[in-house]
Amino acid sequence: MKIALHIGANCTDDERLLKSLLNNANGFGQHDIKVPGPSRYRRIIRETIQNLKGAPPAPDTRGILLDAILDDQSPERLIMSHPAFICIPNRIFDNGIFYEQTEFKLKGLVGLFPDDEIELFLGIRNPATWLPLVYAESKASTFEAYLKGFHPTYIRWSDVIRRIRYVAPKAKLTVWCNEDTPFIWAELIRAHADLGPYDKITGGFDLLATIMSEDGMNRFLNYLQAHPPQNISQKYRVISAFLDRYALDDQVEEDIALPELAPMADELTAIYEADVDLIAQMDDVTFIST
Repeated sequence: MKIALHIGANCTDDERLLKSLLNNANGFGQHDIKVPGPSRYRRIIRETIQNLKGAPPAPDTRGILLDAILDDQSPERLIMSHPAFICIPNRIFDNGIFYEQTEFKLKGLVGLFPDDEIELFLGIRNPATWLPLVYAESKASTFEAYLKGFHPTYIRWSDVIRRIRYVAPKAKLTVWCNEDTPFIWAELIRAHADLGPYDKITGGFDLLATIMSEDGMNRFLNYLQAHPPQNISQKYRVISAFLDRYALDDQVEEDIALPELAPMADELTAIYEADVDLIAQMDDVTFIST
């Protein structure tokens, strides 16, 4: 079986990706793809990995898990989404290490499904706008306490990705920037289902509709109908043109809400952009961008 799992990162898409995947569940069924609800798998997979504590699972563990998730069905592809799979926001900097639980969680996942084709999906985000969100969801009393000795300028998504590749070398890994999601939403949906660029899906512009005025969206959709893009790059250019004119400023402008981060916001952004360039060049990573 092919198992596609969206593993985060925390505070990126606000569960919108899961909703879009579930909205496509009926259509995906025609391709022998199953998208179960999150209550079917999030808790049971997390607790199974935690309870094993690094030990190998019993031979029948995989079968028990899949029976619980799929009700004895056996699709060709299983799609799951758990943005907090590696850890909850409160534990992102455990022991002063960025996503310290990466190896433990991914090794556990691979151990549960040793003979399946695992595909991992990870959205990343500029720490300048991401850190205020994950901190707000944590239980830390102060931002300094939240970081546990880790300095924001040390954040490297590429390091997390290298560690994922090390512990799960056979798994395919797809990465994208959260900042690009209004443009690439349809591509992300298709990628999770391993569909072609012209396979029909539902809601490919759902995220774009949240940052563009209603009038702008209507004009955009009418334009696409009258002038179908000849390729994805052309579609991105059309989206960009309509966003320039019809974007909702309060939805596309991201504030740095933490005073501790404001002085280093430009530095964090520059580090992030360089890190993204590095990730895009990794041979064992599929990077989706505009």
